Amino acid sequence: MTEQRPPFPPFTREAAIGKVRGAEDGWNTRDPERVALAYSPDSRWRNRAEFVTGRDEIRKFLARKWDRELDYRLIKELWAFDTHRIAVRFAYEHRDDSGQWFRSYGNENWEFDDNGLMRTRHASINDLPIAEGERKFHWPLGRRPDDHPGLSDLGL
Repeated sequence: MTEQRPPFPPFTREAAIGKVRGAEDGWNTRDPERVALAYSPDSRWRNRAEFVTGRDEIRKFLARKWDRELDYRLIKELWAFDTHRIAVRFAYEHRDDSGQWFRSYGNENWEFDDNGLMRTRHASINDLPIAEGERKFHWPLGRRPDDHPGLSDLGL
């Protein structure tokens, strides 16, 4: 049986927004096993200067990421879309093990196969140290509540 992850291409605006929110929700679980299932078995990533291929490498990458990026909270926003491609902008906040907070900003370009699995992900990310009082993402760990402002509403 072929794995599928709706919504499927070709994307409408509503489907692309749903795909973006689904990705945000998945990443906010901080569960590498669950998140990796959204990617095709042979998915290729560029994340900053790191290149990752396949679900096993994705799982290992995400486990390392969330071991060092503590109290991680992410917001994604649709930037543009086409039939099989979606571009997003995002920001996430986290702290390191010394207690220093960061806000990381970036853009991602995604390409999906016909079954709705992401086969390509290119991420460009910049990290900004922030004081704890500058944090804007205030919700319990996990899914961002529907009434929490998005990036544009927060002026990010």
